[in-house]
Amino acid sequence: MIRLVYISQSVKPVSSDDLMSLLRQCRTNNTKNNLTGVLLYHNECFIQVLEGKEEVINKVYEKIKKDPRHKNVIELNREYISERQFDQWSMGFEEVNEAQLAALNIDGLNDFFSKQKQNPDLDVNQTLIAPLMKFFKTSYEKRQAHEELPIHDDQQGILILFHKAIRFAVTILAFLMVLVIFLGVADVVYVIYQKLLLTPPHFLMTIPDILATFGAFLAVLIAIEIFLNISLYLRSDVIPVKLVVATALMAISRKVIIFDFKSLQPEYVYSSAAVVLALGLTYWLIDKKPDEQ
Repeated sequence: MIRLVYISQSVKPVSSDDLMSLLRQCRTNNTKNNLTGVLLYHNECFIQVLEGKEEVINKVYEKIKKDPRHKNVIELNREYISERQFDQWSMGFEEVNEAQLAALNIDGLNDFFSKQKQNPDLDVNQTLIAPLMKFFKTSYEKRQAHEELPIHDDQQGILILFHKAIRFAVTILAFLMVLVIFLGVADVVYVIYQKLLLTPPHFLMTIPDILATFGAFLAVLIAIEIFLNISLYLRSDVIPVKLVVATALMAISRKVIIFDFKSLQPEYVYSSAAVVLALGLTYWLIDKKPDEQ
């Protein structure tokens, strides 16, 4: 096996959504090829580590160099290994910020990315890669294991067992949610059939019928969003805050659509409007991209 480390420059600023899409693609491909590694992103630069069979990595690296989303691909390190450093992750991920780099207090590391961006042909100090990778692995493991709570060696086995049990439970939830989605689709079909064919006048939907149909549609969409939340938990360490807020916004919007305003108290309508406004503002703040300097 070998470990390959390369750096490249993004052709344009990468949004959080684009990073997550890239990460999902990397994880799918790496799982298929039995590769492990990490992906770091900072200052429009990528550093990626790949571990696995040499012939497989060579083929993958050739494809990576031709990817139009980045340029100036430079191989930083290639070494033969007896064991994987990142065996737990098909592709770990960290979007590194200035504070994290400064906290490492390693000479030359703070401006490493900026130098690569300004002059990709610069001789790279490979001694900087090892502490950067070590930092990522340590911070990643802390998030996964919740190391703010002290864990003794004799507790590791039972905690790993509990973690596997929780993931198994989440997998069951994902399976049940798929069933709910299919049942929801069947309910949508039944509602349309009932409103168009069973209830006179036939093939004509009244406003309440349309609202009932919209409610059935949105219930399915909410179930799909919840399933995506569950699958993200199973696939990555990323906390899908944006997706959770979008799910909540869709749920309260569904309630608003099917409101019977004739029977509702004004306070209920006002509070619902406040929730919609708060969730909408939260979603906008999460999605808002920082201004270009």
